[in-house]
Parts: sequence; structure tokens; C-alpha cells
Amino acid sequence: MSIHENLLGGPPPTHLPDDPEPRELLAADTAPADVAAKYPTSSLAWAQLADEAFEGGRVVESYAYARTGYHRGLDALRRAGWKGHGPVPFEHEPNRGFLRALHALARAAQAIGEQEEYERCSTFLRDSSPTAAETLG
Repeated sequence: MSIHENLLGGPPPTHLPDDPEPRELLAADTAPADVAAKYPTSSLAWAQLADEAFEGGRVVESYAYARTGYHRGLDALRRAGWKGHGPVPFEHEPNRGFLRALHALARAAQAIGEQEEYERCSTFLRDSSPTAAETLG
């Protein structure tokens, strides 16, 4: 038996491929809008835009950025073999952009009173990565 075998019988964790350029640009304080324009498939760039908009009180803008990052992340997960459920570990750094966008979408949905979307996204985040749900709040 492999030490990495899933004993619970569920789908294996999905690990997105690494895309270091957007992460490196953001770490070097490149404007997230510039990173998203150069790398529009980067959930991390959209999540950063969502966070900045939310912190600036621009909740609807945050919602739109988060939804974009969320959908870009779903596309990437499907390309990586994800079948609509199963773990998306926060511990795998390339997964963090998607998980941050999902968290940002839940947060913005709650702020605008879209309770069902907030609950759906919050549950999806917890089911995908309990660590992300705890870490991101």
C-alpha cells in the first residue's frame, strides 16, 4: 500500500500546475491589475484584485473580481482532472489563487446580502480545503 493512497475512497487531491510568473510579479509589488492583464487566467491576480477592492469598500467590484478568479480557477481545476468535487489542498501553493478567489467570492456575496451564494461558496471552500477555510477566515 502506498503511503499516499486515499483510504477514504474519495477522489484524489487536485494539484494545479505551477504558474510562478504571476505570483512573482505580485510578490514584487506589481499592480494586480497589470498582472491580471498580462496573465488573465491567474486566479491569484484576480483574488488579489478582489481583496484590494473589498478592503477599499468597493464590494461589488470585489465580487466581480472574485467571480472572475473563481471561474478561471474552475477552468484550471477541470484541466487538471478535477471532476467537480474532492480536495484542493491549500498546502499546494498553486491552488491558493483559486481558494482565495472562492473565499473572496463568499465574503463579497455575504456583504451584498446574497446569502445562498455565500453559503454555497463557504461550503465549497470548507469541502475543498479545511486549511484554506481556517486560514482565510
